[in-house]
Amino acid sequence: MANNPITLNKAAQTVPPQAWFGVSAVFHYLGPSFAVLLFPAVGVLGVAWFRIASAALFFAPLTRPWRTISRADKRMRLLLLGLGLCLAVMNTSFYLALERLPMSLVAAMEFVGTIAVALYGFRTRRNLLALVIAAVGVFILIDMKWATDPLGLAWATLNAVLFVGYIVLGHRAAARGASGGVEILGAAMMVAFFVLLPIGLFEAVRAFRHPELVLAGIAVGICSSVIPYICDQLAMSRLPRASFALMLALLPATATIIAAIVLAQIPSARDVAGVALVMAGIAIHRPAAD
Repeated sequence: MANNPITLNKAAQTVPPQAWFGVSAVFHYLGPSFAVLLFPAVGVLGVAWFRIASAALFFAPLTRPWRTISRADKRMRLLLLGLGLCLAVMNTSFYLALERLPMSLVAAMEFVGTIAVALYGFRTRRNLLALVIAAVGVFILIDMKWATDPLGLAWATLNAVLFVGYIVLGHRAAARGASGGVEILGAAMMVAFFVLLPIGLFEAVRAFRHPELVLAGIAVGICSSVIPYICDQLAMSRLPRASFALMLALLPATATIIAAIVLAQIPSARDVAGVALVMAGIAIHRPAAD
């Protein structure tokens, strides 16, 4: 296990960061698509528990989070606590939103927050235009059909806010970590597990009598919180936060395509127009220099 940081560092430096981002983009929504299929059998909170628990179990031997926590100074422990809380609440609110809303809408709302961050640090007419375009796109996606579900929109909004927090804290982890921040991610995932333990365990227990559901829950965790988050950290270790934010413009389209293939959520012309506007807004904004 001692060679893990060296191996991850070599991988992060050898493989282009755009490739890491591409893998992450696919699995960011492939895993949640499978999770939606499990909701009826396991429950939303149960699936969220499986996602975090299986990811924490995977990271434990790889990153030895107990060592990271024991050696951390005060600032590092605050980072671990903040990232762990963010992962736990973000993933749960994401699933609660997916239970009520189409994935394309939830994904689009996630990335409006990246423009808001850019506006905060770098106020220009260009960024204001970007925010307006993206907001119009989300408005088109919401439509009257989804506007009647304020609880679903509230969960999606909370997820969008925490997604910005994940990007900010993830970049800090990538900057401070010895292996692209993966060892910090592993420790934060353990924190997230203990946060979510009393919330989702009750629903998850129902699946323990069915090995196929347990395996499916573990697969959701690997696809949702292991592969994409490792790829994110390795990409963040090479890309400035501004560049990473710009590449996020690809993700609403990825979510729409995967939702159509896996969940049969076929987008209408209106949906395609809304996603295109959100992507355009994210693509044309100019983030503040890191």
